[in-house]
Amino acid sequence: MTENVINDPVEAEEASVINEPRLWRSNGWTARVIKNEEDEGWAVEMIKDGEAEPALVGPWTMGRDKKKPKPLDVSAFQTLIKTASEVLRRHEHQLHAQLHKKLTVDSENGPILISLDIVPDEDDPYATLSAEDADGEQLAKVRVGPNFKLSPASANAWIDDEFRQPE
Repeated sequence: MTENVINDPVEAEEASVINEPRLWRSNGWTARVIKNEEDEGWAVEMIKDGEAEPALVGPWTMGRDKKKPKPLDVSAFQTLIKTASEVLRRHEHQLHAQLHKKLTVDSENGPILISLDIVPDEDDPYATLSAEDADGEQLAKVRVGPNFKLSPASANAWIDDEFRQPE
């Protein structure tokens, strides 16, 4: 008994392409038209390959009979990919902003850039608090708890305490 194994990535992509009225799979994405649980209509979900949860779920248009959903087509699928990709991009930017904070405070020796970088490890989350002068030279770097609140007041207190480990 021989097994059909596809070694060529292009062939593998073509073999996994699905173009059905309620299910499209291509370009690393799957669009699935589903019954909307909240009302009598339909919804579409976009799932990026390898992800368990959909990146996007939104309402889907009814067909001409006003009972069945409108079938997916290439134009709608491309628009859904673009929209879902943008949602993921915004989510990544938001997460980055939550995990990496910076502010500049004035000191008697000039401006100091204070950075807080949170590492959201499941077992041992922590953050790194660091300071750089205007030339980009590191003045200090300490490990702090992931719940450390970076503010102008906490940054100034750290500087005033000669960059000792905050409590």
